[in-house]
Amino acid sequence: MENGEITRLLNEAASGDAEAGRRVFPAIYGELRRLASSRASRLPAGATLQTTALVHEAYLRIVGKNPDGWNGARHFYFTAARAMRDILVEDARRKSSAKRGGDRERVPLEEIAATLDGDPEAILALDAALSKLEREDSEGHQLVLLRFFTGLSVPETAEVLGASTRTVERKWRFLRIWLARELEAPAA
Repeated sequence: MENGEITRLLNEAASGDAEAGRRVFPAIYGELRRLASSRASRLPAGATLQTTALVHEAYLRIVGKNPDGWNGARHFYFTAARAMRDILVEDARRKSSAKRGGDRERVPLEEIAATLDGDPEAILALDAALSKLEREDSEGHQLVLLRFFTGLSVPETAEVLGASTRTVERKWRFLRIWLARELEAPAA
């Protein structure tokens, strides 16, 4: 199914067309499964947030969003990335609240990628850094969401952002360094 067809069906489903919702589900589910599998492949063995649970929760959030309409594949990818980020952060907050107290420990970006589901404090630190990035550089924030949370490749990210592959590679290198510095800074 083409992106234009998915966009049309998403808009019809958002307007209450049950048949459109039934037809778009397999296409969206397949794409969300691919994105979540990419994300889950970087989680440690025994992670508690399974790919299927992430896909189902993200799907429920995406389908209920944007009653004013969808603006194509780019809009879908950003909504999916944001939904997955929110789900991971909520899961981390839930786990962290059970621990009660203690300072957050800053963790390098490479370690966060390996321990996202296993360390709620790392997810919360990443969320704080991403919130700061969103305020300072919204395009950089979008790039991180697409690369880190959905696992899109550099060429896929470039296509969604409407940028050249070289520009995305250069900006991604910079943003990884920026994030690592933010995550290594002492807790405020």
